[in-house]
Amino acid sequence: MPFPEPIPDPGTDTLRRYVMATPSPKTGRYLDLLHGNFVRLPAEERAQFLQTLGLDSRSVSDAQLEFMLQPNWRSRITAAWMIGLDRREHFRERMGDLLLASELTYAGQGYCIALALLGTTEDAALLTTYLDHYLRRPECRYDQEWALGALLHLDEALGTTHAARFLNPDGLWSQWVNDRNTPPEKLRQYIGEMCALADEYAQPDAPPGHP
Repeated sequence: MPFPEPIPDPGTDTLRRYVMATPSPKTGRYLDLLHGNFVRLPAEERAQFLQTLGLDSRSVSDAQLEFMLQPNWRSRITAAWMIGLDRREHFRERMGDLLLASELTYAGQGYCIALALLGTTEDAALLTTYLDHYLRRPECRYDQEWALGALLHLDEALGTTHAARFLNPDGLWSQWVNDRNTPPEKLRQYIGEMCALADEYAQPDAPPGHP
């Protein structure tokens, strides 16, 4: 699939400012977001990481987010987290489109988290569309686990049952799953844990300093 022509950086070194967000060239914020690795950081370091991420999510411009959503999984996963944390609902359809396109490895994790954090039935519908499409393709091991976990999280939060039909004994999940996949309840719990930590420490009223 051809990618569109790149757009210029509308800020001052946006990728280093928001995607790396560290003075070390060997590490980057995106590595702590990848797979939710920040969950396993020491408590004080994790809180500081999320507080700084929350502050940056509120300061980054829409134009900078668009720049970050160009073809690079590191910037895309970071931008998606920021979109979710700052509840930028005008990016919702973009998140759904990028998730369905599945262009880049790892980036889909961020889109699923963004939709989980936005937290509405519209977001559940986008996750449902993705699962409807990709659970029918067992050869594709993409972001199905993240999408199902996010959908189960939204079902719990909204009191809905969007994921139920996928998990029926003859549902699409049973056709896609193998013995290496994480059980659905653990997927829900992990997405829920990440969202809860983000809401506790990355929002404007988060406790300062450390937990």
